[in-house]
Amino acid sequence: MDPHLLRTFVAVLDHRSFSGAAASLGYTQSAVSQHIAALEADLGSRLVERRPVAPTPAGARLLEHAPALLLRLDAARADIARLHQARPTHLTLASSPAALGPTVARALAELRATAHALDVEVRVLGREAVLSDVVGGRADLGFVDGAAAPSDPLPMPDLGPTTTLAAAEETLAVLFPLGHPLAGRRAVRLTDLAQAQWIDAPDTAVPLDRLRTVCRTDGFRPWIRHRGTDLHGLAALAAAGHGLAALPLPVAAVLPGIAAVPVSEPRLVHRIELVHPVNPTAPARQLADLIAGRAGADA
Repeated sequence: MDPHLLRTFVAVLDHRSFSGAAASLGYTQSAVSQHIAALEADLGSRLVERRPVAPTPAGARLLEHAPALLLRLDAARADIARLHQARPTHLTLASSPAALGPTVARALAELRATAHALDVEVRVLGREAVLSDVVGGRADLGFVDGAAAPSDPLPMPDLGPTTTLAAAEETLAVLFPLGHPLAGRRAVRLTDLAQAQWIDAPDTAVPLDRLRTVCRTDGFRPWIRHRGTDLHGLAALAAAGHGLAALPLPVAAVLPGIAAVPVSEPRLVHRIELVHPVNPTAPARQLADLIAGRAGADA
């Protein structure tokens, strides 16, 4: 299967448009149509309905595999490139918004105290984009976050030859408007809030599908959708009563206009994990060692 054709297939269904896919990939619309036709001929099955653009049953099945396949191909390309591209004085760090907290910031400060000439770039991205940048070689290491039982790893896709380390575990909290009846509680149970109005903010707060999984309920339905990595924008929506959101307590406690109430049940923590290639650059390895040392001291 030609990965270029597969990438075009994913773009067409992401945009639900042949012209949109062409614009995003830098191809002509005719070339995109040819790519889809060639992929369908290769697999012997129609994959995309044209009017309107949507996956066929076979296309939907392929779409389940495509992101992981493309991610592994990017990982292989980046892994080989790293063998010839040592950058000992540069560090690119990618992080999801709620993962970029005191643990990461302090460890980075400690690293820079011993490496004065180190050029550091920090990128705040959605969780999937963080993993994609690390696997694709656009970031030297990444930090992602989510909700998990204490000491349990976060659910991750197949990232190929990478190393994942626990960076921190923090109290998980729910954001309420200051006037909400539960804003003054010492703690709340997530299951009691399953039918409340929630903000769907998968790149900033704990994703709602994750809350449904850990609480074993089909609740936690979105009242409004927030896209992007702006924590203060998310807090403004919560403060105005547009819905609830779950964030780590250290982050939530400093956001304006909201009350951050810890979660008591189910027994969950906000977990931050560090991801880097198996052959990281020297600065990335140093930072990972500092994070691992801090996590071990806190355990």
